[in-house]
Amino acid sequence: MKNIDTQLKEAKKIHFIGIGGSGMCPVAEILLSLGYQISGSDNNDTETFRRIESEGAKVFLGQVKENIADDVDLVIYTNAILKGNEELEYAKANFPCFERAEVLGALSRMFSNCIGICGTHGKTTTSSMTTQVLLEAGLDPSAVIGGKLPVIKAYGRFGKSQNFVCESCEFNNTFLHMNPDIAVVLNIDEDHLDFFGNLDNIKKSFRKFCELTTKTIIYNGDDENTLDTVKGIEGKKMISVGTKDTNEWQAKNVFIPGGFHSEYEVYHNGEFVAKVELSVPGEHNILNSLCAFVAAYESGADIESILRGLKAFGGASRRFELLGTYHGVTFADDYAHHPAEIKVTLEAAKKMGYKNVWAVHQPFTFSRTSLLLDEFAEVLSIADKVVISEIMGSREVNTIGIKATDLSDKIKGAVQLDTFPEICDYVCEHAEDGDLVITLGCGDVYKVARMMVDKLKNA
Repeated sequence: MKNIDTQLKEAKKIHFIGIGGSGMCPVAEILLSLGYQISGSDNNDTETFRRIESEGAKVFLGQVKENIADDVDLVIYTNAILKGNEELEYAKANFPCFERAEVLGALSRMFSNCIGICGTHGKTTTSSMTTQVLLEAGLDPSAVIGGKLPVIKAYGRFGKSQNFVCESCEFNNTFLHMNPDIAVVLNIDEDHLDFFGNLDNIKKSFRKFCELTTKTIIYNGDDENTLDTVKGIEGKKMISVGTKDTNEWQAKNVFIPGGFHSEYEVYHNGEFVAKVELSVPGEHNILNSLCAFVAAYESGADIESILRGLKAFGGASRRFELLGTYHGVTFADDYAHHPAEIKVTLEAAKKMGYKNVWAVHQPFTFSRTSLLLDEFAEVLSIADKVVISEIMGSREVNTIGIKATDLSDKIKGAVQLDTFPEICDYVCEHAEDGDLVITLGCGDVYKVARMMVDKLKNA
């Protein structure tokens, strides 16, 4: 079978199975904008599903083999499609089929300045920041982002320039299909151990991603795992960023007064460049924004535009997303699902001056919960009040026998409630004027955040 690059060059009609997914929709949008005839199906009637329909794709709700026209040249599917899916089985038997990651890889080679942003933590925020900065600079980027960026009201966009910002995820080695021109390595940590097995294998995958990069590697010079991973790479422009004096680009004089504001000064090779003001909380966003700053600068953005874009950035969807204050209780939602992510989110929340910080956490996958149980207990204990939902198994079967109470029992004063209605009622009854309630997790815990907001809004 021909490779994906050749298939895309020859194809005219492309069908997507799972077109409404947050990762699939922006890929479909870019191909639609490039002149392909796009069709697709999904089992869920979502905003993204209707968005791609409004832009000209022919969509089908429900997944049956009749959705695929006889003259389709190529079928693209998401790995979220379960085995035995009628439409996918029919497609694989009758058409050239490629998984989304392979197509994203082909797109990375279509643009002359593809910025691949990778790292265990911070990918979506940094991809969103970089996209917003390039927009502010008039560089009209295309983008595929893992969260919704408010300024474009979408998970991605098609621009008319050669700039392409692409969130590059390490899970299942999907980012190894890519050939970015600029790689941004934010950090490397233990995650997805059900796939990688250990930290050494994670480092090897990030090393391969860096070696697949054609021109420039921007990397976190403060992170030992990242330094170990990029050590000895040759033939690329290597740019270190961080807070230490050893970095080429450095954040100095960091000031985080609390609330949704922070600022710092940027230095390049010891020389002052500019003062950055941010509208998002947390020390972790200092590094995220500095990486976005350097990636945009390397892509031709001017300093003043970079500063305006970073200041205007108010966060991506589900990244410390402020939902509002009702009856004195403030609600926020965050995608954090790894101990390191929860730690920085709760530490930022604790500095914001609220009376009590509530952490409402939905553990995600049995393997991660079991492997990192003590770490989860430690970081969730940063909050004043902790509520744990049942574990969302996602792709896994609970062969370990892990229970949500195994986590809550390790956290002093924590409450474990299985269902979202129970959690909603409990928090709304016990949260006090001046409290911050933040939902944490990469599953569907955002639903309980909306339930609590609706309950108090209508109280």
